Amino acid sequence: MTNYYQNLAASDPEVFAAVQNETRRQHEGLELIASENFTSEAVLEAAGTTFTNKYAEGYPGKRYYGGCEFSDVVENLASSRAKQLFGCEHVNVQPHSGSQANMAVYLSVLNYGDTVMGFDLSHGGHLTHGHPLNFSGKSYKIIPYGVKPSDEMIDYEEFERLAHENKPKLILCGASAYSRVIDFERIAGIAKSVGALCMADIAHIAGLVATGEHPSPFPHMDFVTTTTHKTLRGPRAGIIMCKEQFAKDVDRALFPGIQGGPLMHIIAAKAVAFKEALQPEFKTYQQQVKKNAKVLAETLAGAGFRIVSGGTDNHVFLLDVFSKGLFGKDAEKALDAAHITVNKNSIPFDQNPPMKASGIRLGSPAVTTRGMKEAEMKQIAALIAEVLAAPADETVRANVSAKVKALTAQFPLYPNRQSLASGAAGD
Repeated sequence: MTNYYQNLAASDPEVFAAVQNETRRQHEGLELIASENFTSEAVLEAAGTTFTNKYAEGYPGKRYYGGCEFSDVVENLASSRAKQLFGCEHVNVQPHSGSQANMAVYLSVLNYGDTVMGFDLSHGGHLTHGHPLNFSGKSYKIIPYGVKPSDEMIDYEEFERLAHENKPKLILCGASAYSRVIDFERIAGIAKSVGALCMADIAHIAGLVATGEHPSPFPHMDFVTTTTHKTLRGPRAGIIMCKEQFAKDVDRALFPGIQGGPLMHIIAAKAVAFKEALQPEFKTYQQQVKKNAKVLAETLAGAGFRIVSGGTDNHVFLLDVFSKGLFGKDAEKALDAAHITVNKNSIPFDQNPPMKASGIRLGSPAVTTRGMKEAEMKQIAALIAEVLAAPADETVRANVSAKVKALTAQFPLYPNRQSLASGAAGD
């Protein structure tokens, strides 16, 4: 079937046009947002199946509705594959997102007002690890920890001091903008020493963890959560993994605690993605993700940009653009105009507000999925440097945009679907 959207085109031309334009945008641009990736065609197809029609409240074998026999099949496949992939004791594949996965863990072991330690968002942590505007920061007493000013790496000595001083009930680790290896074993040891439970949110590095390209939080952590759409390259959703002793409480906290019916079409897509991640080529892919991030960072450093913490050990890094006189907001806008997609991001000890920010966050997963390697990373770094040297110059933006389109044309994304975008609005 070559026309994936023939019914959509006929019934809703406006939405169809948006789909066309988004397909073309993804194909023609360079996607460097570290939290984004491109799924396989198989994952896309699974996410668009008739499972979207099915209510399946409950868990396999214990549903509240009839007609769930095939829902049980895909959920059991997703669960068994996740266990194999990560080596965990228990997994719940129903969370709609990473935020809901985290919320379910918190509700399973915490009372409102309990003390929790979390990695400060402004130093590279997660929104749901205690930001004051998030449910986590509103519900619990948050003790933030961060990085050292000297090297912009996690200050484990201060972390330990804070843990002993505050005696948290739960210690959180994991990051959204931290480019160095996280010492899960050390963190778990500190948690144990103060009688705290510990949770790792590996949303960003899940694919690296699954393939041994980053140290695993297992068996050190009591709970591990992750999204499934970043380095894991699955659909947009989450999962919870934990030790068997916490399984019943976690499952009950998720359903009926915060969710009703699971999204069975997305769970089917998770099962497909987990099978893909179990293949040998997925490890090769993760190795290339790391190589690409490293080369991209090193090339930009060679062009005179400061890399936060001096480099990267994983898929992501922060570029300090304020040291070049730019706000992250303006750098993001200039690059976007040249079809290079990044996001503004605070850097540790940032003197600018988050909506302006001093940095931009860059990641290699999506461009690596397209087949790009070290040579292309050097080209991309040169294009970024060219734009940021003259961020308001329309001629530079146009010239770089043309180079970007020439590069991405060599690495086609969803070629059958992309061909449908030729008549999209804006041509």
